[in-house]
Amino acid sequence: MMRTVLVASCAALALSVPVNANELRDALSEDMPALMALYRDLHANPELSFQEVETAAKLAIRARALGFEVTENIGKTGVVAVMRNGDGPVVMLRADMDGLPLEEKTGLPYASKRTAVPASGVETGVMHACGHDTHMTAWVGAAQLLSERRDQWSGTLVMILQPAEEIGEGALAMLEDGLYTRFPKPDYVLGFHDAAQFPAGMIGYSPGFALANVDSVDVTVPGVGGHGAYPHTTKDPIVLASAIVMKLQTLVSRESSPLDPAVVTVGSFHSGHKHNIISDEARLQITVRSYTDESRQLLLDGIARIAKGEAIAAGMPEDRMPVVTVQDPYTPSTYNSPDFTETVMDGYRARFGEERVMQVPSVMGGEDFGQFLRASPDDTKSLIFWVGGVPQDQFDKAQNGEGELPSLHSPFWAPDAENVIATAAEAMSATVLDLLKPA
Repeated sequence: MMRTVLVASCAALALSVPVNANELRDALSEDMPALMALYRDLHANPELSFQEVETAAKLAIRARALGFEVTENIGKTGVVAVMRNGDGPVVMLRADMDGLPLEEKTGLPYASKRTAVPASGVETGVMHACGHDTHMTAWVGAAQLLSERRDQWSGTLVMILQPAEEIGEGALAMLEDGLYTRFPKPDYVLGFHDAAQFPAGMIGYSPGFALANVDSVDVTVPGVGGHGAYPHTTKDPIVLASAIVMKLQTLVSRESSPLDPAVVTVGSFHSGHKHNIISDEARLQITVRSYTDESRQLLLDGIARIAKGEAIAAGMPEDRMPVVTVQDPYTPSTYNSPDFTETVMDGYRARFGEERVMQVPSVMGGEDFGQFLRASPDDTKSLIFWVGGVPQDQFDKAQNGEGELPSLHSPFWAPDAENVIATAAEAMSATVLDLLKPA
């Protein structure tokens, strides 16, 4: 579900930056053939949100074999793997598991040919078009490295496999199923997401707000239907809904602070079935993006106020006002604890080289990773970072105007998985070793 933007100055480099060899990287290089075999298997066998049964089972087996205490079916299909290793802080590493209802068109030899039935009830192809297969594989790589180095850290490691990120419900489902009460509550939460606009191996980060609140709003606009030749005998819901759409544009341009990013987008407008019939109803579907809770409330209240106000102006009676429904649960904004983020990135600069680690703009995309900090805002520090996935040759061509890069959620998204996995597994393992360094 994550969306990132390109920082032009990153165009030059990815893995070409020289770095000093280190013990973690050497060990990981030996693990990579097996990890890539796992990656290809996960890529070829994606599962939809809350349907990740096979995926969760095969990864739970691996975690048990590494010595973790594993509990399955947390938040429906989630997995929690705990390794207690003496006194010290609790660190949680998260990977998300679900694929998307999309037919793959990458042409890879291990491309998904799976089909499934999502909530819509219509059978569809399934694909890891958001890179969650790289997330899970890096999660396994980190678990292996940390399990083999228990003499180098002291504390508790909680590694979770989260379902249903793509529909924004999996993190909350795990929390409501006792993630922070049945298992050790984390002092630190860490995750990553592959990025489709950065060269493979680049690390990007955003201190503070990194991703937005995501609200889905449905507006049902009633009217009085009739013959298109006699509009004076009707109350045209298309005209009324059009007025609402236009007035909604002022929420961001005239009511929200220009220093507080916000988005109100009407993505769907449906009404009527025939040229000469004025319908008795119109329906709008709106996505709303914000960072702060205050900005979110301003936008949602504004939508309800504008819908009612335009209906009154159109002469609709009080019992025929538009109905505004905000879908629940919503996806909350993701906030990276600033001091924690900068400390981790200082370590990455030393490990990977200055030019592979860059601060990037926050985005208005959504990710339910933010739920983990919101569930414990006073006791937990949180960070999610990006790892570039675009093969270097493709990135260079795009920079020269010789082609366009497929985005996340594209049926053509095929990351340089080996570089994503190697970078992320090393980065997460190194952070855990720093956080849990014995006193």
